[in-house]
Amino acid sequence: MKTLLYCMLGLSVAACAPKKAANGNPDELAMLVGTYTNGTSKGIYTFRFDQETGTATPLGSVELPNPSYLTPSEDGKLVYAVSEMNDSTAALSSLAFDKETGELRLLNTELTQGADPCYVATNGREVLTANYSGGTMSVFPLRPDGTLLPVDTLFEGIATGPDPVRQIVPHIHCTLFSPDGKYIFATDFSADRILRFVLHPKDIIPHLSAEAIDIEADSGPRHLTFSPDGKHAYLVTELSGKVIAFDYDDGRLQQIQTIVADTVGARGGADVHLSPDGKYLYASNRLQADGIAIFAVDPANGTLAKVGYQLTGIHPRHFNITPNGKYLLAACRDSNVIQVYERDENTGLLRDTHQDIVVDMPVCVQFVQ
Repeated sequence: MKTLLYCMLGLSVAACAPKKAANGNPDELAMLVGTYTNGTSKGIYTFRFDQETGTATPLGSVELPNPSYLTPSEDGKLVYAVSEMNDSTAALSSLAFDKETGELRLLNTELTQGADPCYVATNGREVLTANYSGGTMSVFPLRPDGTLLPVDTLFEGIATGPDPVRQIVPHIHCTLFSPDGKYIFATDFSADRILRFVLHPKDIIPHLSAEAIDIEADSGPRHLTFSPDGKHAYLVTELSGKVIAFDYDDGRLQQIQTIVADTVGARGGADVHLSPDGKYLYASNRLQADGIAIFAVDPANGTLAKVGYQLTGIHPRHFNITPNGKYLLAACRDSNVIQVYERDENTGLLRDTHQDIVVDMPVCVQFVQ
C-alpha cells in the first residue's frame, strides 16, 4: 500500500432473509438506510419503496457497525458504506446488492486511516471518504470487480476557523466528484473553505489544485451539491446556517449568493438537495427548530428565494428525494423514523404523509432504481 499525506497549509456480517420484490413496476425503488448501531439497530436496512404511493416494504438487513453514510454504484449492484468509528477501526466496506430482493453481501473492508468517516462517493474508478474527526479525505482505488483496494492517498485539512470548540481541529465533511468528472471537491469544515482536486484519466491519485474556494469565516462548510445541468453548485454551512450558491464552470466555483436557511442560529445545518427538475432546493437544520428550509431556484441564474419551512422530527441529518420528485424522505435520527413527505411540484412545499418508516437511529437514505 502506498500512502501519501498532503498537509494543506498553503491553500462479521449477518443478513435477514430477503423478500422478493415485485417485478415490472417502474415506480418501485430499492431503498437503503444507513444507521448508527449504538442502539437497537444492527446496520444497513433495505426496503422496497413505491415512489407513486409513498409506501415502504421491509426487505432485508446486514450487520455493519455504524454505517452512517453509504452510496450505491451507478448500476446499483454495489454499495459502499462507511463504519463511522472514532478510532483506528474506522472503515469503508464494499457490498454486493441485489436490487430485486434487497439482499446485501459483504465483499471486503478496508480501513480509512481517518476517524469518523461520514461521507462516501464513487465515480466507478475510486471511492472517496470524508473522515470528520480524522480531518482527512481518503482515496480508495477499485479493483475491476468493484471491491476496494487499500487506501492509496490521504489528503489532510487544516483548522483556521474562529469557533474555539468546533473548528479547533481539522474536519473534512463531504467529498464528491464534479458533474463533468474532472474534479473532486471537499469541504474543509474547520478552515471555512472548499478544496479542489484535479483528476487525470490515467492517474488514480487526484492532485491538489492550486486553488481553494474560501467562504465566510465561522461558516463550517458541510455538504455540497450540483444542479442537474451542472451549471451551479450549492453549499450548506453547518455553523452559520446558510446556503451559498455558486456558478460552476470547469472546476471554478464563483459565489453568486448567500441566503439564510437556519433563522434561529442553531448552528446545526446538515444536508442539501435539489429536486430532480432543479426547480427547488432543500436544506435541513438540526439542534433547534429541526426542519427543512425550502427555496425556489431561479432558472435564469440559479439564485434562490425562500418559499417555506417544514418542521420535521428530531435531527434530520440526511434526507433524499425520489427520482420522480414526488417524495422527500427525511432521516430523523433522534426520532427513530424516516418521515415521508409529498412534494408539491408547483410550489416546492412539503406535506407529511404520516407514512413513517420506523428505524432505530436512521441517518442516511439512498435509492436504487
